[in-house]
Amino acid sequence: MVTATFKYRHRVSYSECTAGNHIYYSRYLDILELARGEFFRHLGTPMLQWQEQEIIFPVIECHLRYHAPARYDDLLTVELWLGELRPVCMKFNAVIHNAAGVKIITAETIHACTGTNEKPRRIPDELAGLLEPYVHSEKTKT
Repeated sequence: MVTATFKYRHRVSYSECTAGNHIYYSRYLDILELARGEFFRHLGTPMLQWQEQEIIFPVIECHLRYHAPARYDDLLTVELWLGELRPVCMKFNAVIHNAAGVKIITAETIHACTGTNEKPRRIPDELAGLLEPYVHSEKTKT
């Protein structure tokens, strides 16, 4: 089975950096959120569409591994795929590289599917069908 990987490009802004000119560690979570938002937009179903249907995908767990620093004005590529797709949750995996191909971060975020009332619910079949090509079984890029 052929699997797909979504790619998002991000230019590091000055506001993301520390006085030491590297991205402050927690800002990588913001970059991953931007990438996931663009991924859903790429699928044709922006997050706002799901929220309007009272469906949200809160992060319930995350893991980041820092390999090298990213600096102001670096152009980063975030590669994003699903490591797991279950009826009520999904696991996103990501790797971030700089323009020279240096691995900056490997990451994993686990999201529940809930209503806006925060009660678990099944991932809609329409969305599961759109996500399926991006599920990489047993694949790691760490």
